[in-house]
Amino acid sequence: MARRQLSFRRRTNNRALAFIAILFVLTLAIAPPVKHYFTQRAQISALESQLSADNVALQKAREELLRWQDPEYIKSQARERLHFVLPGERQYIVVDGSTTRSEENTTEIASALTDGQPWYARLIASISETDSR
Repeated sequence: MARRQLSFRRRTNNRALAFIAILFVLTLAIAPPVKHYFTQRAQISALESQLSADNVALQKAREELLRWQDPEYIKSQARERLHFVLPGERQYIVVDGSTTRSEENTTEIASALTDGQPWYARLIASISETDSR
C-alpha cells in the first residue's frame, strides 16, 4: 500500500510539474502578442485624440476662411491691424493717455520727409527724427 501511495504521489508530482511547465511555455508564447496588442491600443488612442484635435483646428480654420471672405471683416481687420483709414477719415493713435504730442513736432517731421523716397526710408527717417527730439 505504501508503494501505491508513493507511486501515486510521484505521478501527481510529475503531472503538476508537467502542467506548470506547459503553463510557463504558454505564458512565454502569449506574452509578446499581448504586449503588442496593448502597445497598438495605446497608439490608436493617441492617434484618435490627435485626429480629434486636428479636426477642431480644421474647423476653426474653415470658420476663419469664411470670415475672410466677408468684405466688412476685411475692412475691420485692415483698420485694426494695419491702421488703414477710409478716404476722408482722420485717424488718431493715442500712445499714452497722460502725454500729448505737439502738432508742431509732427508738422516739422512731415515736412522734413520727401515724397520721392521709398516708404521704408521715410519710415526709418520719421523714427529717427522722433527719437532725436
